[in-house]
Amino acid sequence: MPSSSSATGRKLPAELAALEREIVSCRRCPRLVAWREQVAHEKKAAYRGEEYWGRPVPGFGDPQARVVIVGLAPAAHGANRTGRIFTGDRSGDFLFAALHRAHLANQPTSTHRKDGLTLKGVWISAAVRCAPPQNKPTPAERDACLPYLERELELLPEARVLLCLGAFAWDVALRLFAVRPKPKFAHGAEHKAGDIVLLGSYHVSQQNTFTGVLTPAMLDEVLRQSKELSGVG
Repeated sequence: MPSSSSATGRKLPAELAALEREIVSCRRCPRLVAWREQVAHEKKAAYRGEEYWGRPVPGFGDPQARVVIVGLAPAAHGANRTGRIFTGDRSGDFLFAALHRAHLANQPTSTHRKDGLTLKGVWISAAVRCAPPQNKPTPAERDACLPYLERELELLPEARVLLCLGAFAWDVALRLFAVRPKPKFAHGAEHKAGDIVLLGSYHVSQQNTFTGVLTPAMLDEVLRQSKELSGVG
């Protein structure tokens, strides 16, 4: 069966590769299309000489992942620039350092799509695949992207834990699994949804990590929890 390279250079199974191509070519949400392309054209001064990705950002990682990490959306000058989720910004620096400490990543940094990063037992994705203005997708944009995450999970048959970074991702997961009544979001919160355990974590945003709302020790603990619940070696 033919395969394609992911954002880590790893060969993807054909169905995941096809989904990646579909996500990258998506133009469903006019506001998000306009914003991601405007940012890619205008650029940030520090990255003036770089070519921005400027498209929807697919998930990436280990196709045999038992832990799926879901963030909110690509950062305007992070993943919207590099083409890989949580790559090229401070949030990613915090996350990948923790994944490396947890022996789930081969290196503590994620700077660009060909930097040699590989993940073990982990897939990283987002609730919304385009960078939104003010980092705030609308409900309609959230719902337009939801089928991509649903299909992604169907193509990750070993997934046992959905680690939701922030209340937005937690709410998307509850919608995806039609959980009623909705359990309250909290750091370390758990909810069983069929074969998947939903696990909450404060987002790795600069606002949270710079103010101590989320510390390295707190993220280390929730990753330990993820490994224990999922059976990642």
